[in-house]
Amino acid sequence: MKSMTGYGKGVVQKDGRELTVELKSVNHRFLDVSMRLPRVLSCIEDPIRQTIGERLVRGHVDVFVNYRNTRSDAKSVRVDNALLSAYVLAARAANESLGLTDDLTLSGVLRLPDATEIVPADEDTDALIALAKESTGLALNGLIGMRLAEGARLRAALLSGVNAMDAYREEILARAPFVAAEYRDKLNKRIESVLFDTEIDRARLATEVALFADRCCIDEELVRLKSHIAQFRIYLDSDKPVGKDMDFLVQEMNRECNTIGSKANDVTLTKSVLACKAEIEKLREQIQNVE
Repeated sequence: MKSMTGYGKGVVQKDGRELTVELKSVNHRFLDVSMRLPRVLSCIEDPIRQTIGERLVRGHVDVFVNYRNTRSDAKSVRVDNALLSAYVLAARAANESLGLTDDLTLSGVLRLPDATEIVPADEDTDALIALAKESTGLALNGLIGMRLAEGARLRAALLSGVNAMDAYREEILARAPFVAAEYRDKLNKRIESVLFDTEIDRARLATEVALFADRCCIDEELVRLKSHIAQFRIYLDSDKPVGKDMDFLVQEMNRECNTIGSKANDVTLTKSVLACKAEIEKLREQIQNVE
């Protein structure tokens, strides 16, 4: 079991190039990858998304990329000769009109605004893609490792919750057979207290009790709830992403508990149903972070 929360970082250095990829993920219904790259790195966006998609199924993933090129051919200096000539002509014209000393030097002229420009060299696309895939893979290793560790804690909490819920189901199962019998006794006593000198129609009383027992029968709901709990435990030991399946199953558990609660005409049984629903709500909250 994996959580959807995690962090990972991968750094790869080769041939004077260094690429760092950081991944941060939180829960999300689907896989949602978010990244913003400078134009020079746009060629690695799709490879990064593909690499992430091969190993993650769900979660919102923020991608942060940092790139350094320290190669000797990474940058070049371009001199704007046309602008430089214009500077020189203007300086000489000012010298002639104003009688200033001509102190023009090459180093001085090159420091003039916009006379020179630092131009990044064209990047090797294949080398960048290879770096991106490798560094993203390393970042995913750390991210998935953290997700697994958090997933183990989630599994323990979910197992504890489903066990508690199963215990409340057992309480409901044990209490259910007595509800109709106690209703019969209460109804019988009430009739006797009101009609103490009148003979009771036992057949009519039996029919009334039978109708009540049919209305409050929860055998089918308890069977389905037991089946859902068994399936939930199977999901806990699955090595596949089960978050969506668990979420659907918890909805079905809650549906069965609601039906049981609506049929329950007994204070003790209702308390067990409410406790069971509280455990289901805890499960629902924790499942939101299961991949």
